[in-house]
Amino acid sequence: MRIHMVKVISLSNEAYTKLKSKKIGDKSFSEVVIELIDKEKRKSILDLAGVWKDMPEMDKIFKDILNERHKSKDRRIDLRW
Repeated sequence: MRIHMVKVISLSNEAYTKLKSKKIGDKSFSEVVIELIDKEKRKSILDLAGVWKDMPEMDKIFKDILNERHKSKDRRIDLRW
């Protein structure tokens, strides 16, 4: 049998409202907090997809990167010891 310890915390009205908006159905606030924390731990590389789309300066940066790549010369290296 598992005993659950209960802790009392205080939240600002804004924090409570935001937390409450994540509460669906009969989930407890504890379940919502655990889900939010677990979700943070599982970040995916796909979460970054499109984060630069509204940054006009990124077009220039990508063009500069491509220009530098075209300037570089292929070279062979010997990895034998």
